[in-house]
Parts: sequence; structure tokens; C-alpha cells
Amino acid sequence: MDLKKYLIKPKDNFSLNSANPMDTGTFKSKEEAEAETDGLRKRLSELQDILYAEKKHSVLIILQGMDTSGKDGTIKHVFSGVNPQGFSVTSFKKPTVEEVSHDFLWRVHQHTPAKGYIAAFNRSQYEDVLVPWVHKTGTEEALRQRLKHIQHFEDMLASEGTKIIKIFLHISKDKQLQKIHERMEEPRKFWKFDPTDLLEREYWDEYQKAYEEVFASTSTNQVPWYWVPANQKWFRNYLVLRILVQTLESLNLEYPLLQATKSEIARYMNEK
Repeated sequence: MDLKKYLIKPKDNFSLNSANPMDTGTFKSKEEAEAETDGLRKRLSELQDILYAEKKHSVLIILQGMDTSGKDGTIKHVFSGVNPQGFSVTSFKKPTVEEVSHDFLWRVHQHTPAKGYIAAFNRSQYEDVLVPWVHKTGTEEALRQRLKHIQHFEDMLASEGTKIIKIFLHISKDKQLQKIHERMEEPRKFWKFDPTDLLEREYWDEYQKAYEEVFASTSTNQVPWYWVPANQKWFRNYLVLRILVQTLESLNLEYPLLQATKSEIARYMNEK
């Protein structure tokens, strides 16, 4: 499958209206994708092992999307096979009093991954642009300045060895409503229901436009955005895995060479 279809190119005037959230690529059913999905999950585990051993790169996955788009589910299913010693997840909610007293990137930077590690952000620094943009609690000039700061921040991380993968989970408005109803009606999903989801849903169009502004300002050749159709969970998980595996393979990871000569090893073994 050619991932270029899901890549948001710099200066591309990408429109979410032209992106089909029901898209399933070349697959016609979940069953068709299962074998490839399992293989990708195993390959991700192998690549993580080499990444952890080599400790030359780190990987940061940023997941954004409308409420109910599947950020939690994506993390649960995509990373089910990775070693938890080398993986972390951070969910960014409304900033605390302490976080607000610092610059808006302060709370984000301290959770970026060290070399050898993979980190996933459930929401991210982009919330500090999207929410004020939609609710008009910040000036356009100030928010565009934040987008510039974010781009510089990501460029700095990339130059220091962090591979950043930015993914927008694209769900339809009808599918979102269906999932909200499920949360309200199924006891095992009550805990997921948040009344503010219904309030934020009223700003659907504004959020779509805000995201398009974000893509236009921060999708670069070095740190691009991908859009992932999220109406079908199985395809969402498959495509995110494909993007992760392809990105990790592009790093040409290798296990470190043995840092000792054969004679040194032999001498050590004889001493034992």
C-alpha cells in the first residue's frame, strides 16, 4: 500500500472534506487485513528491540483527532506487542495551574523520549493552539506564533535524533455521534462518556478548519502529518502500524557491535 495517499504534504492546501474517513485502502474486509496487521505488530516489536539496544534515535508518535476518534484504542492495539520498558504514553488534558504558569511547551518537553525509547502522545502541544483557536480565547497573531514555536521545537527534536510521527485520526461526524451514543448506553463504556464531548461537537466545523490551519503550518518534509481514516477501527490500527514500521525501517537501525576483541573476551573467560 502506498502511504503517500495519507501523507499531508507541505503547502498542499489539504482539505479534510476531501479525505474519506471510511477509506480502507485496498482491503475489502477486516479479515483481509488481519494477517498483515499481525505481521506488522511483530515487526514493530523487532524494530523496537533494535532501537532500544542501539540508542541512537528516539521515536515520538503524536496522535490527534476529534473526540471519540480512537486515540486510546489506537495506543492499546498498535502497541500491544512492544516492550513496556522502552515505551511510554502521556495524555494531555486541560493544563493545570502549574502548567499554565510556564510556557505552553514546558509540559510537553519533559515527556519527550530519550534515545532508545518510543513515546506516544494522546493529544499534544497542538491542543494549546486548537482549543484557543476554536473558542477564540487567543488572538490569531498569538496562535500563529505558537505554531511557529511548535515547528521550531519539532525541528530541534528531530535534529537531536527524535523521529516524530504526527497522525490525525479522521472520523466522520455521524460516526462520532454513534460512538457517543454507545458510551451513554453501554454500561461497560459509561466511564468513557464526557458531557463536554457533546458541547465540543457543536464546534465540529471550526475544529476541522483549525486542524487544516495546523496541517498547513506544521506539516514539513522533516516532520510531516499523516491523516488516517478512523471510522473502521481495524483499518485505523493497520495503517498506523504501517506508518510506524515504515518510519522505523527508514532509520536503518542496527544492533550495536561487540565492544571487545576476541582476545579480550578469551582472556576474560580464562580468568573466570
